[in-house]
Amino acid sequence: MTKLLTALFIKNKDDILNPDVRKAYGTLTGTVGILCNIFLFIVKFAAGIITSSISITADAFNNLSDAGSSVVALIGFRLAGKPADTDHPYGHGRIEYISALIIAFAILLMGFELFKSSAEKIIHPAEISFSIFSAAVLCISILIKLWIALFNRSIGKKLNASAMLAVSADSLNDSIATTAVLASLLVNLIWGINIDAYVGILVALFVIYSGYTAAKDTIEPLLGKAPDPDFLKAIKSCILSHKEISGIHDIIVHDYGPGRIIVSLHAEIPGNMNFMHAHDIIDSIEEEIKNKFNCRISIHMDPIATDDAIINELRDKVISLIKSIDSRFDIHDFRITDGPLRKNMIFDIEVPFDFKSNDDIVKAAVVKKIKNMDQNFYPVVTIDRVNDL
Repeated sequence: MTKLLTALFIKNKDDILNPDVRKAYGTLTGTVGILCNIFLFIVKFAAGIITSSISITADAFNNLSDAGSSVVALIGFRLAGKPADTDHPYGHGRIEYISALIIAFAILLMGFELFKSSAEKIIHPAEISFSIFSAAVLCISILIKLWIALFNRSIGKKLNASAMLAVSADSLNDSIATTAVLASLLVNLIWGINIDAYVGILVALFVIYSGYTAAKDTIEPLLGKAPDPDFLKAIKSCILSHKEISGIHDIIVHDYGPGRIIVSLHAEIPGNMNFMHAHDIIDSIEEEIKNKFNCRISIHMDPIATDDAIINELRDKVISLIKSIDSRFDIHDFRITDGPLRKNMIFDIEVPFDFKSNDDIVKAAVVKKIKNMDQNFYPVVTIDRVNDL
């Protein structure tokens, strides 16, 4: 069904980083969600009235909130597709994250309201009655919600769209909650035990958990989460495939929404290379990265000594020293400067964020090791915290 719908309604469906294509996907999933959830609200609300079941009525209003979430997602994708303008030079892609956050808060609000109404029913219980209609409605709801979850998950993973993944998780929890509601009706029918309000509490907890996870997954990119390690490795591998580049460091990735990534980094080149030649190489690499990874990139050239045997030997010794502290450590911008009173050994150390010792302790340990190696050098060390790749 997913393949059929995308084939019918999405032009250029594989061009997933194209804002217009993403907008079309958002429109499709939003429309499907609105129609399905409004239908489920109507039939479940009717079933809740017929059976006097708080858990069915709660489940119905949960579907109504899901329809509202689909509206927010649809609007979010359409706004995110707007092109860059004077006030928003990097586009409007982060609206996708904001719409997902609104959905998450709506889910949380509905969950707390359902919890409150179910708790009131525990204090003031009401009789419920079983009907074939209500059981059939719940069975249909479970199947529809499972399909919506799979539909949004498939497209959400394809587009890396947090709003769709939030809807998918919520729909899966809904199907589990509706199964619990159906089970409460059967328990009441077979054993005469009314657990309706308690199942309403369970439904509310499912909804609250779904809202919490959706909010957590959405807040991270808004705060600036670490970039995808596979993305960084692929960029690094592509750049280092050029023999003129000795190393790269200080990689920064700015995420302005799916398909709107800006990367900056430093690339080490031989210090004796012709400046115009070096600039031409960097330009060609930037163009290659832009076309291959659909992102903007700015590369700063760092000239280093590559034909000085003494400096190369010292660099290798320093790398060996710092890796004796932690094998993940690395260095960049290594250089030696001769002053009137001392020789400065200048370099930056790349230390993973999860390395527990603070920067001053790391720096002191490195300086001590270099002094033990050769008293003539004065180490000038800068600590760069990086992601462990």
